[in-house]
Amino acid sequence: MELIEIFETLVKIPSPSLSEDKVADKIIEILTTNNIEAKKDKTGNVIAKIKGNNPLKKPLILSAHMDVVGDDSPINIVHNGNIIETDKKRTLGADDKAGVAAAIKLALEFNNSNIDNGGLELVFTRDEEQNMTGINGVQFNELEGEDILVLDSDKLGNFEISGAGYTKLTVEVLAPKGGHSGLDIGDGSRVNAAKLTAELANLIPQGVYKQSDELGVITSINLGSIVAGAVDNSIYRAVNEKIERSKAAKFVCHNSMTNLINTTGYINYSIRSSNKNFENELIAEIQNIINEFNEKYKGLAEAKINVECHLPIFEKADNEKAIQNAEAAAKNSDVNLTIRSFHAGAETHIYANKFNKNNVKFRPVLVGIADVFNMHSYDEKIDVETYKKGYNFIKNFFIEYNK
Repeated sequence: MELIEIFETLVKIPSPSLSEDKVADKIIEILTTNNIEAKKDKTGNVIAKIKGNNPLKKPLILSAHMDVVGDDSPINIVHNGNIIETDKKRTLGADDKAGVAAAIKLALEFNNSNIDNGGLELVFTRDEEQNMTGINGVQFNELEGEDILVLDSDKLGNFEISGAGYTKLTVEVLAPKGGHSGLDIGDGSRVNAAKLTAELANLIPQGVYKQSDELGVITSINLGSIVAGAVDNSIYRAVNEKIERSKAAKFVCHNSMTNLINTTGYINYSIRSSNKNFENELIAEIQNIINEFNEKYKGLAEAKINVECHLPIFEKADNEKAIQNAEAAAKNSDVNLTIRSFHAGAETHIYANKFNKNNVKFRPVLVGIADVFNMHSYDEKIDVETYKKGYNFIKNFFIEYNK
């Protein structure tokens, strides 16, 4: 089967998150028909293995996810020159069936190859777009490879060697005395938690915290929301009166109570970082701000923070050989290679913190094998010429990897 044929075969099978069984079965059918061992694991991921002809070499792992943003509606493919897209009635699913198809094609091409190699291991996961239950359910200790190409970036030539984790930080402000906004407004022992929440938000950093010329943004913090004051009743009303989503925040603000001195406030932040030390430094700085605030308002109000890791950091591994392989493969494939860090999450983050069968930590890289535009939208499309170049890139990478 040719690359585009495999891609279109998979794309035509709807596979929203947690409904990937049909596409998983098709993947297994293609592989097993070509004498490649493939099966579902207990989570519903597809794991395939091709034995190499040199037991002294390690297999290369290729990984991609089977689920797409979308529903179970039909997928009608439209060809527009070098572009593959849909009839604009749903998403295409090139994210990430482009990666899945390329990995399958490489497996078919190098099965029983005469090239001296350590083999291939393929991992096709489910539920990447929502909760990452697929990648978190992989039996990592059954994989022998160490180096992983995660075929899930949206631009040809991206070779992303580190990525930001995602940490949620919530600030809670309590001023328990409260009171009436008229009768008690002159009482200095009563402070307004909403006002103090705004004061804290002004003190806590916002935006880029650390960056470099080589990798770009390394650590950042973004304020997601401030919820403070007497809003409970107005939130309840908004829900019960079925206020439109676009108007809900304005409704809650307009209908919140103004005749009391507020006692609670909350601030919600996201912290993204590809360097754990910088993330810890930022959290420590915020804690110092909180400590100074608590000293200033001692006996009147108190603030505290809660930190939750939602996605671990993908820190750069010691994989200079992989970078050298990528540079050689790019040259042989006429691909402009961009080695960089990315300020978002992917399955690389899970791999980077796990160990293989031999208790060796994985060395993942996020790779772009095609230009994919407008992912997650009805206007999603893939450029076929870049896709073919991208496939040649991973093919040449495999060859370089086994030299």
